[in-house]
Amino acid sequence: MAAWLGLDLGGTNARAAVVDGAVRMLASSRQPLRDRAPEAVADVLAEAAREALQRAGNPEVQGCGAAVAGQLAGDTGVVVVGPNLGWRDVPLARLLEDRLRLPIRLVNDLRAAAWGELHGGAGRGVADLLVVFVGSGVGSCAIAGGRIVTGASNVAGEFGHIKVAGPEGRRCGCGERGCLEAYAGGHSLSAQLREAVQAGPTALAALCAGELGALHPGHLEQALGLKDPAAAAVFDRAAEMLSLAVANYVTVMNPARLVLGGGVLSNVPSLRAAVVDGVQRFTNANARKAVQVVDAALGDDAGLVGAALLGATSG
Repeated sequence: MAAWLGLDLGGTNARAAVVDGAVRMLASSRQPLRDRAPEAVADVLAEAAREALQRAGNPEVQGCGAAVAGQLAGDTGVVVVGPNLGWRDVPLARLLEDRLRLPIRLVNDLRAAAWGELHGGAGRGVADLLVVFVGSGVGSCAIAGGRIVTGASNVAGEFGHIKVAGPEGRRCGCGERGCLEAYAGGHSLSAQLREAVQAGPTALAALCAGELGALHPGHLEQALGLKDPAAAAVFDRAAEMLSLAVANYVTVMNPARLVLGGGVLSNVPSLRAAVVDGVQRFTNANARKAVQVVDAALGDDAGLVGAALLGATSG
């Protein structure tokens, strides 16, 4: 039986799964990250991998892919920038190979999720796919002719860091100003809600019982239902920027299917609706006619499945 190992490194957890040739997860494992130092993270990922393999009956895996949020140095297996972990120039693939005695293919987490959706989820049956996830950050992957668009320096798809405001715009977690993620990403939305509470009377204060640190994007949806002006201002700006950006992305890439996912779009359905409406209103007519907008089908497992499959293919 053909089987592949997929690893997925998030900001708080390390996950592993064994995937078979029919794109089914045979077993999986999750381990919390208590230490973000590279050696410690590699230890936790290896532990999760061994546990998943044991649960699957210790099959002989034919490849392993590891998905991580961040910018990678081509196919070298080095994480150039891993903002959620505070990493720079970390040779994660080598660290994992030392522990698992397997060749490791390191891939961007959104590319892994898109590859998983293409072969086992909402992207099945098409060769031109655009995946946009809005979670703590904003990420994307474009697949054209069945192949991931990587770009000359392997950073194609950094959708959250396109500029939607000038040099006086909000500061992004990447250190620059005016990025889309600084307005529509989950971390930024939470920060904007806190700022709204500090600026004056708003229903948001009652929704979080005065605990500013507890505010999250789901509160934005609740406050919109209460017709709160401060929440509406945050929402309107994020919705306009995100919907225009996605619409332009669809015009440029001309996909057959646009897959939307991520915790923010799940917890703020009004924002998802604004994106869909934006595609209908702002995308070039010919590109609009060709695209079908759907929700991600694999949920949190998309990156695991995609990483496993990318470990077995050139992508």
